Amino acid sequence: MKVLVTGAAGAIGRVLRDGIAGRYDLVRLTDRVEMAPARQGVEVVQAELTDMDAVCAAMEGMDAVVHLSAIAFENEWDAILPNNIAATYNVIEAARRCGARRIVFASSNHAISFYRRSQLIDHTVPHRPDTRYGLTKAFGEDLGSLYVDKHDMQFFSMRIGSFQPEPREARQLATWLSHGDMTRLVTTGLETPELRFAPVYGISRNTRTWWDNSLAYSLGYDPQDNAEDHAERLLSADPPEPGGPVAHTFQGGIFPEMEFDGDLDSIP
Repeated sequence: MKVLVTGAAGAIGRVLRDGIAGRYDLVRLTDRVEMAPARQGVEVVQAELTDMDAVCAAMEGMDAVVHLSAIAFENEWDAILPNNIAATYNVIEAARRCGARRIVFASSNHAISFYRRSQLIDHTVPHRPDTRYGLTKAFGEDLGSLYVDKHDMQFFSMRIGSFQPEPREARQLATWLSHGDMTRLVTTGLETPELRFAPVYGISRNTRTWWDNSLAYSLGYDPQDNAEDHAERLLSADPPEPGGPVAHTFQGGIFPEMEFDGDLDSIP
């Protein structure tokens, strides 16, 4: 298998580069910035994903793509529109043109994080984005669904929780995704034999969780880490997590609290 990784210079991309090196016939890394030199079995290509011709050139000869590139936090619409909407369209359309049928997409919990913490949700719930950033990830998932149905693509969407070496706050007892489990999740998406459209949760095997990840487990994901190992340290912090009532009510934490001027009690 030959795999393209976009956003390879980012936090997840740097971990993934080491995690999958040597596992596939070829790993081609792309980002808009310069990266470390290639090594055996790895190619490095500098490309701007808002340029369709550049994306098609990077995609040529690939069997699958891991699309990580995005602005990964809340921002103004003019900033996230090209980087999270147009670039994602370019990557998925280039994959179709070049015959790279399998797409592993870095979605986000913020595509569904306006659900309350009292709710346990699975992969079938409607999108409830908590920010403009989360909205772009919901768009990416819907675009993937379109290409699965219309063009017989395969789409594995990872609703990433909190990707950190260790959990940093109490909320991450539910949302943490370790570096090792990130690699395990991506390789599951690349290698599971039966795949059409699969929106799964990017979390470790955390004891406390708001997300039923049984779909990921059924596809072969076997996380090895658990945020509960850090519970004593996190719960003894003062305060255990940032934010106010809105942040502490909804699964997205401080993201739904940003710019919030609604009626907290009226939101189901």
